[in-house]
Amino acid sequence: MTNTRDDFYRFHDGQKAPLPFSGDEYDARLAGLRAIMAEAGVEVAVLSSMHAIAYYSGFLYCSFGRPYALVVTADDSVTVSAGIDAGQPWRRCHGDNITYSDWKRDNYWRAVVHVAGRGARVGIEADHMTLAARERLEAFLAPAAVHDLAPAMMRQRMVKSAAEIALIRAGAAVADLGGHAMREVIREGVREIDVAMAGRDAMEAEIAARFPDAEYRDTWVWFQSGPNTDGAHNPVTGRRLQRGDILSLNAFPMISGYYTALERTLFLGEADAASRAIWEANVGAHELGIGLIRAGASCAAITARLNDYFAERDLLQYRTFGYGHSFGVLSHYYGREAGLELREDIDTVLEPGMVISMEPMLTIPQGQPGAGGYREHDILVITGEGAENITGYPFGPGFNLVD
Repeated sequence: MTNTRDDFYRFHDGQKAPLPFSGDEYDARLAGLRAIMAEAGVEVAVLSSMHAIAYYSGFLYCSFGRPYALVVTADDSVTVSAGIDAGQPWRRCHGDNITYSDWKRDNYWRAVVHVAGRGARVGIEADHMTLAARERLEAFLAPAAVHDLAPAMMRQRMVKSAAEIALIRAGAAVADLGGHAMREVIREGVREIDVAMAGRDAMEAEIAARFPDAEYRDTWVWFQSGPNTDGAHNPVTGRRLQRGDILSLNAFPMISGYYTALERTLFLGEADAASRAIWEANVGAHELGIGLIRAGASCAAITARLNDYFAERDLLQYRTFGYGHSFGVLSHYYGREAGLELREDIDTVLEPGMVISMEPMLTIPQGQPGAGGYREHDILVITGEGAENITGYPFGPGFNLVD
């Protein structure tokens, strides 16, 4: 091992580990990035986000207050990682890796400039790089120009490879398993956290069985009940389930940085007439939306049709967010393919290879009949003939009225 008092060094400890995808897959992604760079007139890309670095190298970092990078030139692809990680970034990345030490301020930037050089035309992720980081980039790299590559890289990620779709399909199956595991333990008096743990544990065990060479992290569950169902991202609590509660089951398996999801509305024991009417209306929107997802349809047009459906039933005012989003390298704390969301302001046209959810939600405020949050969520892969729904867990009152 080199003297760790150096500013940066190579600590290639052990052998390369199996990555989520083949070397050819990463090479194809890097070729796509280099085409983006050439079109923008960029000579070197300095990527800093978790999702971009993972997408092009396979390495998903844990920042803990330290910066990371993937530096890509015409010939090289080099991850830059902190000394605290030792050899793990080298083992888990496609390409080369340089480690920077903590012993001197800005050693990260010294490692970056070692690969990127000074005076080049540099591509960055403007939606991730902070003002402070941009200042250091200017000081150390003295770039001839800086260009934002993030929008073009997002468009590249929006169309999945066959290997990505296979991994997403596996994730959807794991989410289904987690949903069934949660349903089995739903009982009056059980806490939300107890149900959530059952789903999480089942999914993590299944991921480990399906992907024995992977790293395991970040799989989680949001299971909400009663008034806690009003928000799509409300955290789990210790609230105990009561008969007649509306329940929101949300399973999120994470496989090598790739997010999948299952979200379902359930009721414990019984659903009153007002609740059932809202539930069935939202299920109707879900079924309509699934039928609208196909190549050639625009996100805005699908959204408009679903808005009309809810408006006709005087329910549109209870919708709080869009009807679906893309899947890929993302989580609740990194990544977002914002160009592929079912919203009024997104004109993207669906094409084969894209993966998108259908997830209508209605939130009825407390004190009104049918109060609570109603949400269904399926994952669809766009094909040349339409779309394939890869979510298998049933939705609607026929299965999800749990006694």
